[in-house]
Amino acid sequence: MEKTASTLDLLGDLIAKAKRAGATDADAVFVEGISVSHARRLGKLEKLERAEGYDLGLRVLIGKRQAIVSSNDRSQKALAGLVERAVAMAAQAPEDPYCGIADAAAIARDFPDLDLVDPVEPTAEALMARAAAAEETALAVKGVTNSDGAEAGWGMSRVALVASNGFAAEYGRSSHSFSASVIAGEGTGMERDYDWSSAVHAEDLDDPAKIGREAGSRAVRRLNPRKIETCKLPIVLDSRVSGSLLRHFTSAINGTSIARGTSFLKTKMNAAVFGPGITIVEDPFRKRGLASKPVDGEGIAPKRRNLIDKGVLTSWVLDLRSARQLGLVSTGHAARGTSSPPSPSTSNIYMEAGSLSRAAMLKDIKRGLYVTEFIGMGVNGVTGDYSRGAAGFMIEDGELTYPVSEVTVASNLVEMFMHTTPADDLVFRHGADAPTLRIDGCTIAGR
Repeated sequence: MEKTASTLDLLGDLIAKAKRAGATDADAVFVEGISVSHARRLGKLEKLERAEGYDLGLRVLIGKRQAIVSSNDRSQKALAGLVERAVAMAAQAPEDPYCGIADAAAIARDFPDLDLVDPVEPTAEALMARAAAAEETALAVKGVTNSDGAEAGWGMSRVALVASNGFAAEYGRSSHSFSASVIAGEGTGMERDYDWSSAVHAEDLDDPAKIGREAGSRAVRRLNPRKIETCKLPIVLDSRVSGSLLRHFTSAINGTSIARGTSFLKTKMNAAVFGPGITIVEDPFRKRGLASKPVDGEGIAPKRRNLIDKGVLTSWVLDLRSARQLGLVSTGHAARGTSSPPSPSTSNIYMEAGSLSRAAMLKDIKRGLYVTEFIGMGVNGVTGDYSRGAAGFMIEDGELTYPVSEVTVASNLVEMFMHTTPADDLVFRHGADAPTLRIDGCTIAGR
């Protein structure tokens, strides 16, 4: 966690001015970002762009009234006007009994080094080389007939937060990524698929040639898909899509939804939500993690925790406001931008691996569906009803056979959670990671 005098002094000065103008409390956030992006298709350059920008947000509280004003103008005249507008707006805002910054005793004092900044900015040539290697390898796969494009990018961001409770700190994050998307087949029988890699440090990226080969192979494997009749089958979620189940889960335990009573898990604290073999971990302190953070958006230290411990729900995802609504304390989950108040959000989450290999998991499935892609977001967060378009492969006698498309997986997340079994192939590739998952008892709507 770094402290850059110029940025923190700038925000501290804003806080002081807001207090002198009548604010009871205030906080200010500064976000700065640089990004470079490259795109190519069939060997031809389509895009090479660089963007740099910053934004500043000031939140002012007068008692239980608050207002937020943002600007990308750092001139003294503009900042003076920012303070004036924020205080005037707060004076007229409706009271919110749950708003407010953290108590001084609750703010973070120590910040772990999470190695979130790669000090080397890649050249444009390096980005082009990553995209080229991925696309060229994908196009070389037998059966691939066209390219939907390959991209590579790099970014560096920095966020600083200062508050009238004494908190003042900032941290940075770098990101590298590349992807390839290709098409197999001809005419009306074409199929598209893709692969990608992303990391905080360039040295942790996958080999572009490997990503390209996988993108091409996936596209070819999807050729000549069949439709199947409506039936009830076990489904197996490929690790590329299994993390979506975690995102549905964390959405259901978001403090805002719990406080409003709009989540299907609102009465399930300390109850069994998954089977006893399931543990879901949040680890904001993972070194080089894609969603790691040393502190939350309100200056409160997050912590590693089991959100699900052997099937049992142990925690909501809370910022200060939702915690106050529920009569609890913040869990260090606040996220924020420059133009809106904080809201709850998770960092790195993952489901612990099970003991079965993927092959062993498939072995006793006489007939099932192996899902490699979900389409749409048909999930009802109030009831847990689940209905999403899907594509993948038929499982017959424990083996993947022919490709399947244009089906819908339907169930309820309450039932899906309880009937989930993880394989042993957990790999950290996203901010929400799970191994291959088997879920019994889903309805497959087909022809």
